[in-house]
Amino acid sequence: MTDSVSGEERRASPQLRSIFIEAYEVLQPFFDPANSWAGQTHEHLAYRALHERFPVLSVEEVHVLVIAAKRVFSTGTRPVAA
Repeated sequence: MTDSVSGEERRASPQLRSIFIEAYEVLQPFFDPANSWAGQTHEHLAYRALHERFPVLSVEEVHVLVIAAKRVFSTGTRPVAA
């Protein structure tokens, strides 16, 4: 995302943005209510799945991607390439 006034990139980590769509595909099943167990999502497993798919990511980066994917999933939309 570019700042409309300065024209500078506002994202702190363009690397995460570049893998977000792929990460979302990995994470989506963990947020789907159809895959819940006793009414609970499998969010705790999402962290492990994402770290296994992208082992170079730090714990903080994995957390950022999980939270962002959860937000997108809750809107009922899918991410699109920019």
